[in-house]
Amino acid sequence: MASAMRKLMFAGLAVLCASASGHHSDAMFEHGTVLELTGKIKEFQFTNPHTWLQVEVIGEDGKVVEWSLEWGSPNQLGRQGIRPSTFPPGTAVTVRTNPMKDGTAAGAFLGARFADGKTVGNWQQ
Repeated sequence: MASAMRKLMFAGLAVLCASASGHHSDAMFEHGTVLELTGKIKEFQFTNPHTWLQVEVIGEDGKVVEWSLEWGSPNQLGRQGIRPSTFPPGTAVTVRTNPMKDGTAAGAFLGARFADGKTVGNWQQ
């Protein structure tokens, strides 16, 4: 009886782990490419299931391009000390991202550096 119960517990745990890791794919990001973009923060969306950093960057044609950078969950980032106030709107910032493979102005957030030298995320990546 105890053996059957253990098997049932492990089966349930395996299902939970599989569903957690199967949240969604990050295959849309170009992991072999790191772009460094400088602009101003438009908004930091500190919402579930993922946070988004909106950065306005001046494009080569002189027009503003809004980049949407996906990051971790508020819970995950909060444990690292990241708060909604970490990215105040209007602040100058340089960000690093793995861009989208399809060329849209979006990517996976890697890190940020502010004008005062402070860094957030994995700036070295």
